[in-house]
Amino acid sequence: MKLDGRRVSSNVEDRRRLSGGGAAGLGLGGVAIVAILTLLMGGDLGDVFRNVVGSGGLNSIVTQKSYEPTEENEALATFSCQILASTEDVWSRYFQENGLGTYKAPTLVLYTGATSTACGTGQAAMGPFYCSADEKLYIDLSFFSSMKQQLGADGDFAYAYVIAHEVGHHVQHLLGTLDQAHQKMARMSKADANRMSVRIELQADFYAGVWGHYESALFGSLEEGDLEEAINCASVIGDDYLQKKAQGYAVEESFTHGTAAQRMRWLKKGLSTGDIRQGNTFSLSDDQL
Repeated sequence: MKLDGRRVSSNVEDRRRLSGGGAAGLGLGGVAIVAILTLLMGGDLGDVFRNVVGSGGLNSIVTQKSYEPTEENEALATFSCQILASTEDVWSRYFQENGLGTYKAPTLVLYTGATSTACGTGQAAMGPFYCSADEKLYIDLSFFSSMKQQLGADGDFAYAYVIAHEVGHHVQHLLGTLDQAHQKMARMSKADANRMSVRIELQADFYAGVWGHYESALFGSLEEGDLEEAINCASVIGDDYLQKKAQGYAVEESFTHGTAAQRMRWLKKGLSTGDIRQGNTFSLSDDQL
C-alpha cells in the first residue's frame, strides 16, 4: 500500500507501556497461538481466558512496566493509525452520502500483553477484537508477527484487512446490526448462536471489503499484490482451515467466523461492489453464505 504522507488518526490510545500483571508476559507464541485458535474456532472470551491463564489469571491490576517499542513495532503503530484514519475518511463519507447519519469513529487501543476493556480484560492471545460497550478496537501489534509466522499471512494490506474487519464490527454497531444479533444470540442454543456469529463475522469481512473499495477509489493506494494479500489472509483465518491446522479435521457446528471460502467470497464481494446493501448476511440461508 502507498501510504506516504497520509495522516494518522488522533482516535488512538497508546497503552503499550502498560500491562496486566503476570498475564502480560505470555506474548503470541506457544500457548498464545492456541488461544487465538480457541477464539477463532468457536470459543468465547471466557474459553480463551481459562485456556491461557487459568483461573483468576486475568484479574490482576493494570500496572506500569518497562517497555520500549522496537523500530518495527513503531512502524506498525504508525501504519495502524494511518489505516484507522483511512477508515474514518471512507466511512464518514459513505455515511453522509448514503443518508446514514454522522459516522462516529471508534478508538484504536494499542497495548501489550493485556489491558482492561468495557467487555472484560483483553489479552494479546485473543488477537485484535472490537468491544461495542466502549466502541474501541484493541490490538497488540505482535499479532501481525504471529499472522506471518503461525499462519503465513503477511503484507500491509493483509494487516489493513484485519483492522478494517474490526472497524466493520463498529459499523455494524452503529447501524444496530451487531447489538440486535447479540441479543438474539443470548436466547439461542450454542449451535444456533454459532451460526449467527458466522453471519456477523462474514458481514464484517464484507464491510472490510467495502472500505478497501473506497480506499482504492479515493486514494489510489493499492498496489499489485495487495488484494491477494488480503484474500490470502481471509483464507487462512477461516474456521475450517484453522481447525484442520490445529487438530487435523473441522467440526462445522463449531464454526463462528465462516469457512475460508466464505470469508474470501464476502471480502471480495465488498471489494467489488462497495455497496453495503449487498452485504446482508442475515437474510441468507446457510447454503447461500
